[in-house]
Amino acid sequence: MGSTSPLLSFLLKMVSGWVHRHQLIVIEFLQAENRLLEERLRGRRIRFTDSERLPARKTKAVGRKALLELDTIVSPDTLLRWHRRLVAQKWNFAERRGAGRPGIMRHVSELIVRMAQENQRWGYAAFKRRCLT
Repeated sequence: MGSTSPLLSFLLKMVSGWVHRHQLIVIEFLQAENRLLEERLRGRRIRFTDSERLPARKTKAVGRKALLELDTIVSPDTLLRWHRRLVAQKWNFAERRGAGRPGIMRHVSELIVRMAQENQRWGYAAFKRRCLT
């Protein structure tokens, strides 16, 4: 396995450093913008729609500790609660669930009732034994 040339390594380090600095500048700008928006709101509550809550998908990856350090419009606990609800909605298979255990076919249930009426002296064990044979 060959090593990379020093020039290529230097260029990669320069570009990655520039990208990192650029990301830090963007983050600082967004934090300043959030602080400004919070001052404008003056404690008033914002109502979010479900589509506006979609960025909560990223909150788990960021983590609670990092969210506490950020200036967010809503609290980290709210963001994590939204994330939990999104996960719960994703894994809710209510539309696939049926009405429960499938019923017994009509002719089978009629046969069982007729056997029970004709043989009233049978107990459960005897009835079960005769049905299974």
